Amino acid sequence: PMTTAYYEIRVAGTLPPGALLDFDRLNAAVETVVHGPLPDQAALSGLLARLEASGAQIMEVRRLRRAEQESGK
Repeated sequence: PMTTAYYEIRVAGTLPPGALLDFDRLNAAVETVVHGPLPDQAALSGLLARLEASGAQIMEVRRLRRAEQESGK
């Protein structure tokens, strides 16, 4: 069965406006931390590829534990 996992992705610099299109449940903070649910590894790979293609430098990718998902941290 498919289980949605929550990720936090830190990137250097700012994201262009279209970088998160099609990922409507993801949020980006001012410091450019992208977080939210992704349905599977393919979606994670696709998002990382899109961010890199947008010129963003991926600094960190973390899979969040349930407590972090619920608290928003």
